[in-house]
Amino acid sequence: MIGDAGLNRRGLHVWRMRLAHRIADMRRGRLARLVPEVDRAFFAEHGFVEKRNLLQETDYAALVEEIRVLTAPARDMIEGNAVTRRIAVTPAVLARAPHLRLLLESAEWRGLTRYIGGFNAEPIVCIQTIFALSGGSRSDPQTKLHMDTFHPTMKAWFFLHGVEPDQGPFTYVPGSHRPTKRRQAWHKRRSVLASRKVTKGGAFRVADEQLPILRLPGRHTFAVPGNTLVVADTFGLHARGLSLRPSTRVEIYASMRPNPFNPLTFLDTALLPFVHGRKLQIGWWMEDLLVSLGLTRRIWKKVGRVSPWQRSGA
Repeated sequence: MIGDAGLNRRGLHVWRMRLAHRIADMRRGRLARLVPEVDRAFFAEHGFVEKRNLLQETDYAALVEEIRVLTAPARDMIEGNAVTRRIAVTPAVLARAPHLRLLLESAEWRGLTRYIGGFNAEPIVCIQTIFALSGGSRSDPQTKLHMDTFHPTMKAWFFLHGVEPDQGPFTYVPGSHRPTKRRQAWHKRRSVLASRKVTKGGAFRVADEQLPILRLPGRHTFAVPGNTLVVADTFGLHARGLSLRPSTRVEIYASMRPNPFNPLTFLDTALLPFVHGRKLQIGWWMEDLLVSLGLTRRIWKKVGRVSPWQRSGA
């Protein structure tokens, strides 16, 4: 039904999108106490919140040193000319990283990730590295403006060092998190095309030159210093910026994408003892099982115990 062209022509996809956004607004209203009014107002207008100098300088320096000397099991994924590495932030990792625990338990981190995510739930958290090359022949889909899905979702980045404009920074189109009438019309057209398999699967993408049609501004580039937290609703259009030179970007990364039609804010699988702190790890185990059964292809490749800064094969 979801992929039926006739139903989407009659508005099924847009109805699902509008309903999911109304439910998300309701949940966020219940979580408003977690975030100061000024941050809620900024998010409502722009779709993201940026917090510079989040940690005290001594705590920030100690956190960077913890991550610098850390080695832990990791997995890599290749897209275009970039390698994304993730180290799951498990209870075992936190036991060796008290300043990382301090960040994840801070009021700013907890409040913004939960309010923008729309659930009072534990997000998936990892130490993420982007190894990017300049040029090359393979196209990186992450550099094209896209939305993650049809409903509000949350992603967060705490940057462990400064990110330059030419080193593949995160970019976001301010205000694109709102399901305006023009955005709804665009979604309706795209849903019909996707139902007819005229377009390839995956996230809906938009060219930069089409932003004026949606009455949206150009990308905002997060070329920010270290010790900066960015939390965004990734229903909004976003992408990784181009790397004009080889670069390595290390960050604490989080994501949250539960059931969009759940009106409750507090149901969280992390309440189960075995799940707490292991959501990403469990996802990898599920991938391992499906690959062993021949039901999917390998996306995240094991690379053993490595440092976030250690390139594959090093």
